[in-house]
Amino acid sequence: MTESKKVLVAEDSSVIINLTKNVLMFEKYNITAVKNGKQVLDKLASEDFDLILMDINMPVMDGIDCTKAIRALDDKKKSGIPIVAITGNYKNYTLDDFKKAGLNDYIQKPLDYDHLLATVKKHLTSTE
Repeated sequence: MTESKKVLVAEDSSVIINLTKNVLMFEKYNITAVKNGKQVLDKLASEDFDLILMDINMPVMDGIDCTKAIRALDDKKKSGIPIVAITGNYKNYTLDDFKKAGLNDYIQKPLDYDHLLATVKKHLTSTE
């Protein structure tokens, strides 16, 4: 058994955080949750993660700005981490906008947990 993968969930809704944690912990992923983009950058400065689930609409620093900041990091391992957007208003953005910002993929709200899990697994297995 390989070491469990570390997923950072950036989401300002505690309901979604709890549901996401339950789904991913069932698969033995190690979950850390934060509430905004600034906290993502703080966490990333002190820890390594295998994947980030990034809500686009968050207070303090949104998911797009946070993703751009991560992609600009000097640490290649951290700047290259797979980032999946979680968004309720994806209509404001196209997949192209997400790709330009440096996001690898996106999941629409309301979350479909099978799709969430499949997307997380897709990005985590490609990094092994």
